[in-house]
Amino acid sequence: MSELAKRVAVAAVGIPTVLGLAFLGGWYLAIPLALFAALGCHEVARFARQKGVRSIEPLGIAMAVALVLAASWHPTFPSYAPWALGVLVAGSGVALVVSLGVRGASEAPLMAVSVTLLGAVYVGGALAFASLLHALPSTAGWEGGQPSPWAGLVAVALPLAVTWVGDAAAFFAGTAWGKAKLAPSISPNKSWVGFWAAVVGGAAAAAVWLVVARSVLEPLVGGPAGDGAIGAGNGGAMGLVVMAGVGALLACLAVVGDLVESLLKREAGVKDSGTFFPGHGGVMDRIDSLLFTIPISYVALLLLGGLP
Repeated sequence: MSELAKRVAVAAVGIPTVLGLAFLGGWYLAIPLALFAALGCHEVARFARQKGVRSIEPLGIAMAVALVLAASWHPTFPSYAPWALGVLVAGSGVALVVSLGVRGASEAPLMAVSVTLLGAVYVGGALAFASLLHALPSTAGWEGGQPSPWAGLVAVALPLAVTWVGDAAAFFAGTAWGKAKLAPSISPNKSWVGFWAAVVGGAAAAAVWLVVARSVLEPLVGGPAGDGAIGAGNGGAMGLVVMAGVGALLACLAVVGDLVESLLKREAGVKDSGTFFPGHGGVMDRIDSLLFTIPISYVALLLLGGLP
């Protein structure tokens, strides 16, 4: 199967599934996120095993799952943060005690504990922000006084749209015109042409997102009148410029997220992070960019929502 055919197959199944879960929200979204956090954490542990480091994998998976579920249980950052901190502090302590009592100095305890915590934070900590982002319109009062079943989906759609559109633009432009390589020692197929295509595609996707979001997130984007925090001025034109800038930033971070996972795979000496998606790689291969764009989307919307 060609690379294009693989991408189409994944998109045909994955996009409707993800959007459906995002529309339902709540535990319908949290449980699959927790599953992906567990599988992603397992794949990070696999990277380490390829280099002879045995992380405390069950603990790392438990921490990643706990971080995701806590975000669904406490869907605002002020209420979530103490629980997340508690998970990380308690997990760190347990990891050190296990290394002391079970592993010993001969089994690289420093590396084992580090990889355990890295997997939990890198995967579970990032995916937890999907629940926070989904709840943001409700907790921030962006539904215009009329709760909308679409509000959570619209919020989550920002990082999804930017990441997916940017990735598609990078693939097609890079395949057609990519000559100069972006990071040949890490990911030989990525080119500077693909990178800039991703940035442009991400900026366009974010601008389109704002147009769609105006009918749902009224106090944030100003509704049809364009007088919200990121819709003010010139009939909303300034809002489009601001969101295009946010989209460009997210697209850059999506590329960084992809390169980070490629770096880990390169060190581990594996082509794919796993085999969860037959013929398409592992969970990390599918969510590597989202691990960066989802948290930053939450921060960006939270900051923009606080503008006068």
